[in-house]
Amino acid sequence: MKKYQNILTVIDPTTDDQKALKRSIELAQHTKATITAFLSIFDFSYEMTTMLSSDERESMRQTVIDDRHQWLNNIIEQLDTESLTINTKVVWHNRPFEAVINEVLEHNHDIVIKGTHEHDKLKSVIFTPTDWHILRKCPCPVLLVKDHLWPENGNILAAINVGSDEEEHLSLNHKITSQASDLAKTINANVHIVNSYPGTPVNITIEIPEFNAVEYNNTMLKHHQDAMKEHCERYQIAKENTYVKEGLPEDVIEEVANQIDAELVILGTIGRTGLSATLIGNTAEHVIDRLNCDVLALKPNGYKSPFVQ
Repeated sequence: MKKYQNILTVIDPTTDDQKALKRSIELAQHTKATITAFLSIFDFSYEMTTMLSSDERESMRQTVIDDRHQWLNNIIEQLDTESLTINTKVVWHNRPFEAVINEVLEHNHDIVIKGTHEHDKLKSVIFTPTDWHILRKCPCPVLLVKDHLWPENGNILAAINVGSDEEEHLSLNHKITSQASDLAKTINANVHIVNSYPGTPVNITIEIPEFNAVEYNNTMLKHHQDAMKEHCERYQIAKENTYVKEGLPEDVIEEVANQIDAELVILGTIGRTGLSATLIGNTAEHVIDRLNCDVLALKPNGYKSPFVQ
């Protein structure tokens, strides 16, 4: 798969079990990609040591960086990296997500691979930890790794929105499906496609008694089924591997992912920022905590990171 030749792997400083690095190696063994194992560290106490000169503080920081380099190299030595190129980079930065995105922009990485932690449900909606910042602001695809294996002949689930005529959604649908197909060939997996559609708004049935909810639902279902058929024929996706279901995207995606025991879910994120993103988030962010598999989040064509000058 030519798309992912330059992998940036975000190292977790809190553990020796680097699942993102293991997944990167697994992918690189198929694609012969180069991996950069990237660690961002910061200790505020070193910045507050006012009794030392700036040169002495810099020396102390460098000592910590060198120590982390050695720790990282020791981890890599224990893994199966034969014939792979793995570079290591440790930087001193107080905002890990910013360090990651700057690295992507400076060195044109094709994909960021990062392990996930289980977040408190409330905090994942109100607060924005490093995962969410990278998800929203990183210009390249982001693969968030959980503990699910990538078995031979496993299942990849691509989540699309075939009910929209907006160009951004249409291009993202094709991008998601194309990458799902390419990845499936690379890791020998099967592609499944899922699409959700909204049910009848409750307020309409209350305010307009003569409104025919059954007819409305049937019309919506047929519209999405027809659109799904047209989309999947283009990519030769078997009809039995397609799912059109009523409900919220995060509910439907979770249901189908569990049903087929997906090893990977691929979906789009529009990279929304600001108050609406902080309070509401988007489909990708609602889904991630609920899935027991990896999630690959793609940006629409033309997306520009807020870190691009």
